[in-house]
Amino acid sequence: MMANLTASARRAPATVPAIGALVLFVIWSTDQAGFPMTHWAPGGLIVLLLLALALWLVPLRLASLPLSVRVALGCLAAYTAFSFLTILWAGVSAEAWEGADRTLLYLLVFALFACWRQQGGTAALLLVGWVLALVGVAVFTLLHLEAASSAGLQTLVPGGRLEYPTGYANANAAQWLMAFWPALLMARSERLTWPLRALLAGGAALLADVALLSQSRGSLFATPVILVLVFALLPGRVRTFVLLVPVGGAIALAARPVLRVGDRLNGEEVVLGTLHHAVKVSFASAVVAAVLVGVGAFLEGRLRSRLSGDSERRVHRGLAAIALVCLVGVVAGGLAAAGNPVTRLEKAWHSFKGGYTSTTDKDRLLSGLGSNRYDFYRVALNEFVAHPVGGIGVDNFQQQYLRHGRSTETPRYPHSVELRALVETGLVGTLIAVAGLIAALLAVARALRGRGAGRGRDDDRLAAAVAAAALAGFGYWFVHGSVDWLWEFAGLGAPAFALLGLACSLAPRGDGDGDGDDVPGVDGGSERARRSLRLRASRATLAGAAVLLLLALGTIYSLASPWLSQLEVQSAARIWPRAPRKAYARLEEAASLNPLSDEPYRVAGSIALRFGETGRAARQFTLALGRSPEDAYATLELGAIASSRGEHVRALTLLTRAAALNPREPLPSEALAIARKGGKLSVDGLNRSILLKARKL
Repeated sequence: MMANLTASARRAPATVPAIGALVLFVIWSTDQAGFPMTHWAPGGLIVLLLLALALWLVPLRLASLPLSVRVALGCLAAYTAFSFLTILWAGVSAEAWEGADRTLLYLLVFALFACWRQQGGTAALLLVGWVLALVGVAVFTLLHLEAASSAGLQTLVPGGRLEYPTGYANANAAQWLMAFWPALLMARSERLTWPLRALLAGGAALLADVALLSQSRGSLFATPVILVLVFALLPGRVRTFVLLVPVGGAIALAARPVLRVGDRLNGEEVVLGTLHHAVKVSFASAVVAAVLVGVGAFLEGRLRSRLSGDSERRVHRGLAAIALVCLVGVVAGGLAAAGNPVTRLEKAWHSFKGGYTSTTDKDRLLSGLGSNRYDFYRVALNEFVAHPVGGIGVDNFQQQYLRHGRSTETPRYPHSVELRALVETGLVGTLIAVAGLIAALLAVARALRGRGAGRGRDDDRLAAAVAAAALAGFGYWFVHGSVDWLWEFAGLGAPAFALLGLACSLAPRGDGDGDGDDVPGVDGGSERARRSLRLRASRATLAGAAVLLLLALGTIYSLASPWLSQLEVQSAARIWPRAPRKAYARLEEAASLNPLSDEPYRVAGSIALRFGETGRAARQFTLALGRSPEDAYATLELGAIASSRGEHVRALTLLTRAAALNPREPLPSEALAIARKGGKLSVDGLNRSILLKARKL
């Protein structure tokens, strides 16, 4: 099987750059899921280089792409361009630039995977390779937990929820479950060898067990939705059911020991013995799933050649009947356990609106839907109503929530991919995004039906299996991202768009649509007409190359400039205690590299205050407000400096604005109250209070 996949890769050289992108995604998965800009921005430059390599290896003609893929690509490009356009009206333009760059990364990834036709073998090589690499990361994570000390667990599993390696429990669960669904659906394919199917099934069970360690209620919502969609929309339902029996049983076997690790949420300390037992059971259950599926796949291969067509159909009908009976039993049991569905929905809605509640009397996964997301969504919808056409600007949600939110949280993002599009890019951006998604799904639907030109029947079936598995992985990211801020994790979003692009690349194309085919000549006509046609084609090629070069240069600048600026800021933050002058110089360089960001000036002002240089601090905070007038921190510090200097009127103006920009934060209001009474603020005292609060957080 692997020899066939390697041979297929040689026939499709554009697969090589795609493999490079998958390696990048796996690297991101090992450290914060690519969330920091210093991770994903250089990664975006690498993807751009890989895209250029693919264009060099296999010249691309857009006309050769299926219409649905062209529409999807065009809409994603338009959505990216509109995201950059929102910089013009965004309150914090630097945040909008960063958010637009992230969307640009997803465009590059989708283009790399969708624009070159894949054979079933090469697509399987890409998908299975990525899945098994994530399984390897999951194995390493469990071994890392096994070797951790009791003190180390407080960092890896704070509050009883596994956050390693992404740093966010919900993103952690999403990372594993995005790979779980492709692993599960590829394990059912008879086009793969039985050892590989066994490995994928065991990997799927292990991925699910590691995901359970994060106790993500978002995954608890997304998993049944994807399960229903898989059975409702994807072919091979009987095979999916047959595979779910051993894999689901293995997951159920490990579920209780794994969930017991989170007992600290119920007031109990996580002990090493509990964790070690959970790790051992997880590995054991994965082995059980692998053995059962491997044996079943081996027997299937032996029996298939001996069964007649009628016998095979009878077996299929029998399994379908068993699956239907099980489905009815599960639904009936679920309804009986849930009780009155209307009452359950009412309780769920009240729980969702009520915010966080104590989990001392029940498991977190069963503690209801209480969180502050209701308030996030309320503010997001209100902002959409206030700015319906173009939105408030990409990644500009935080300042609006500081003003209008009611909870103690300060979210930077709306925690929903749909609301993100609505509130940040308005109806214009949302309609573009929806049109692109529909076009991509239409391309995937064609891939599921198969019948690609130049494919054999076996390769056609394998291509359809890969398309279904990749779509399930993307679907999980999208559904879970409907209730969480997964879009902002490049280590999740980039693989999701790669999966969607991979499924689109399998859409059938007509004969003569091969990548890199020569442009047809002109039959008949004069030599002058042919020379004229060649001249026009040459000019069009040069014009296209010039446009591509300009776009590439713009992309390099857009990704590299904020990234290099952030590196300078981080360097200054490390060296300022021992080399303040050098830190100031690096912050000036950072400000010049990113002409929209106020962060270099804020950091420089904070450093100046540590050394008692209030004059320098005032200048730096003023420059920060020049770039971001809604910067509550810079406004508060300038107000405190004005008060300490006896500039009473200016202090009142600045402190009043600081309190309005962040009305739920007590420090600006307390400072304003002192100023209104005629008192002078202590800048040192204010900053000690800010540092104390930061340490508590």
